[in-house]
Amino acid sequence: MLSLPSSQVDIGFMGPEASVYVFNQGKEDYAINFAQLTQRDGSFLLARKPMPNFTFADVSGKTIIGGRKGGMPEMTLEYVLKENNVVPEKDVTVRTDIQFAVMAGAFTGGEGDFVTLFEPVASMLEKEGAGHIVASIGEAGGYIPYTCYCAKKSLIESNPKVIQSFTNAIYKGMKWVETHTPEEIAQSISPQFPDADLEILTEVAKRYKDQDTWKPDLVLTKEGLNHMMDIIELAGELDQRAPYEKIVTTKFAQEAMQSIQ
Repeated sequence: MLSLPSSQVDIGFMGPEASVYVFNQGKEDYAINFAQLTQRDGSFLLARKPMPNFTFADVSGKTIIGGRKGGMPEMTLEYVLKENNVVPEKDVTVRTDIQFAVMAGAFTGGEGDFVTLFEPVASMLEKEGAGHIVASIGEAGGYIPYTCYCAKKSLIESNPKVIQSFTNAIYKGMKWVETHTPEEIAQSISPQFPDADLEILTEVAKRYKDQDTWKPDLVLTKEGLNHMMDIIELAGELDQRAPYEKIVTTKFAQEAMQSIQ
């Protein structure tokens, strides 16, 4: 999000919570979300040993490496824990002092009893025997507008054709993912993940398809945004809600769906 207001980039891709924070700062040229990509958290909870009968009660008295405080992954983890009657900092310690990029390394180095990781890192650790996936945070957390494309208000107003073209391209990609197998998806994305083999990428694609992670229609709904803000409030990170009508536009997603068959 820091790159967007400074015009280092034209389009940002991130959790829509960032646009809520920016709007609440009172900026006139705030970020507007125009296309949603994922509708579930994409992370998985890993333990040090297999736990085939895992329940979230099993983390009681333990330590989880959870990510940056105030970030959507960590707040979704807290939401899932509370929904399963496990209270952070009372029943379980959630560490927020380890940077996202080094969470896997910290875990394999002996830090924490559990860690939340995204794919393909989660599956790579599992294949190495350094961790074992015991739960999907996405499945446990339910529908959440997790990642969206956004642009500054001024860019959307001055270059609607650019935003529409970009949205059309994303929608075509999502339709392709819907109609192709995990094996085909893995083959397509493999150049972006040189450290992961095709077997792992295939399993990653299958997991995300099975739990309905990707959102094919791209529309960020008002209900979805409100649910996300509920989670942020529950984490104690939101003092004021941002109005849906200000930080979301659905016209580009709707136009893409109508024009692309």
